[in-house]
Amino acid sequence: MRLSAIDSYSMYLFHNGTNGSSCRLLGAHRTVWRRKPCVRFSVWAPHAQKVSVVGDFNDWNPETHPMERAEDGEIWKRYIPDLPEGTLYKYAIVTPSGETILKADPYGFRAQLRPDTASVVASLNYRWRDGAWRKKQAAGDSYSRPMNIYEVHAGSWRQHPDGSFYSYRELAEELVPYVKDMNYTHVELMPLCEYPFDGSWGYQATGYFAPTSRYGEPEDLMYLVDQCHRNGIGVILDWVPGHFCRDAHGLRHFDGEPLYESGNPLLAENKDWDTMNFDYGRPEVRSFLISSALFWLEEYHFDGLRIDAVASMLYLDYGKKEGEWQANKYGGRENLEAVEFLRQLNTAVFREMPQALMVAEESTTWPLVSRPVDQGGLGFNYKWNMGWMNDMLQYMSTDPLFRKGCQDLITFSLYYAFSENFILPLSHDEVVHGKKSLIDRMPGDYWQKFAGLRAFYGYWMSHPGKKLLFMGGEFGQFIEWRYAEQLDWLLLDYPMHRQMQDYSRDLNRYYLDHPEFWQEDFDWKGFQWISCDDRDNSVIAFVRTGKEPGTETVVVCNFTPVVRREYRIGAPEPGTWQEVFNSDAEAFGGSGVRSGTLQENGKVEIRTEKVPCHGREQSLVLTLPPLAVVYFQRKKETAEKQNTPLGKKKMEGDSHESVIGSV
Repeated sequence: MRLSAIDSYSMYLFHNGTNGSSCRLLGAHRTVWRRKPCVRFSVWAPHAQKVSVVGDFNDWNPETHPMERAEDGEIWKRYIPDLPEGTLYKYAIVTPSGETILKADPYGFRAQLRPDTASVVASLNYRWRDGAWRKKQAAGDSYSRPMNIYEVHAGSWRQHPDGSFYSYRELAEELVPYVKDMNYTHVELMPLCEYPFDGSWGYQATGYFAPTSRYGEPEDLMYLVDQCHRNGIGVILDWVPGHFCRDAHGLRHFDGEPLYESGNPLLAENKDWDTMNFDYGRPEVRSFLISSALFWLEEYHFDGLRIDAVASMLYLDYGKKEGEWQANKYGGRENLEAVEFLRQLNTAVFREMPQALMVAEESTTWPLVSRPVDQGGLGFNYKWNMGWMNDMLQYMSTDPLFRKGCQDLITFSLYYAFSENFILPLSHDEVVHGKKSLIDRMPGDYWQKFAGLRAFYGYWMSHPGKKLLFMGGEFGQFIEWRYAEQLDWLLLDYPMHRQMQDYSRDLNRYYLDHPEFWQEDFDWKGFQWISCDDRDNSVIAFVRTGKEPGTETVVVCNFTPVVRREYRIGAPEPGTWQEVFNSDAEAFGGSGVRSGTLQENGKVEIRTEKVPCHGREQSLVLTLPPLAVVYFQRKKETAEKQNTPLGKKKMEGDSHESVIGSV
């Protein structure tokens, strides 16, 4: 990494909140001073009476290597020769009250393995081999590309038999081929900034420039990202600029006074999570956070950042009771400084990394989250669709007997689907804290639970918006996610779970191969209802359309465990339509009900009839499998073939119909 001089210009930018490279100004950097190899230490501690560098090289003695103030009077610096890679260090800070406290380096590139808390001298040397991937990403935008994200907690995806973690390099050897085989386009890694408590899952950090040492060294994480890219997989990092942990070696009261947090307790404390909120009004904090974001994108080649808990940043009263918060200068509850910070953050990121993915986890109706700053937006390019997620989980958890009373839960999302650039998340948050796993939320018996989850996924994959699924959901893990234990891979020894994994793989493949499912995700041009109001049968039908003529898939969803025979829907075009994907296929553990006439070539085909339906001149008469989603595409054929009667085959029976039940 190129070093910044501790000069008036760099410090001016830092104190102005616009130094997006402040990690080059502050921290521990190997350099040459007075013709000798050394490490330059520099730290921002404006309230400190004294600061010194302590470590294993000086027996942690604060008197040995005192630092001196730079010309701004707030940054302290010291050059120490002959320190090797891996040297442990902290800053010994004498506070305004005269107390000496030891702090880890806020800009440190590496940290000790918990429970130890020292920073570690590291140079970040890695030879990247992902040039082809980065060139490809720079050649276009992500909006009209497929994005199907596999969310991973590195410590619990897989573990060794003794319960120890896989390293970053071991994950590269096993996770990367798995994700590739399962046809995902991206991996999203839950927070990897160094954090002290395993149970926080990384959401309460101390090291905003240090990857957690639980899984290896910085270069090992670089290797993991590199391997993803070389296998055509993008990588998103979960990043938390909303709050930080209270641990003594971290950022809280860094120099004996509030520094990274506000001096106003009503603004500084996050009581719900027992953490501290960043002070977005302090320019140096903005430089710190923007530098962290750019650091992960530039130095570690992450393709994007998922910004956690944006709502907690935007609202002063988030998670607080009356009397626990203070209104802004206009009397409102909006955190004006946080809004300005987010806009500044996204502006800085897209200026340096135009193809970056900046994803907001924002759970309210704040407008224009994924719209450009110059249009009044927050500047993200994607937003998690928490409304769709909550509605669909409520709907799919409802007994099919009563789903007719909540049809709006599966249709309401289309009222606002194109107001933002949405990602549809089925994340870790939905399979913890007593919420149950996705498959365990499905009502009914064992067979119906799997059928319901397959139907849910089939609808989700065809709904406008990019996709995200948390690990374990692809094979139907029954118990909730446990951060201290690996996924229940042993379930793949059971046929239904293996078939669920096969279904996920094939569904992901269909998504990848059919641009109508992702080219027009954020415009009505890519979606058209056929039928959305058949609440009595709990059936919906719609069309997804790509940019090229003839690229369209008709999607029909039956959310009851009843086979719907002679079910008529309007046809987008006359001709012969083929069943191209069926979640009820026997290969996936389904009952094997087919939607039309089985041909000698093994294809299921249905010809349109000149009977108007759903506002269209012609229609299709289908058999809808139970708890299933079926995709259809129009068969490409000559006019002569279209007029030739098709030999009729007997419809395949429903071997499970007697046990599936009825509503």
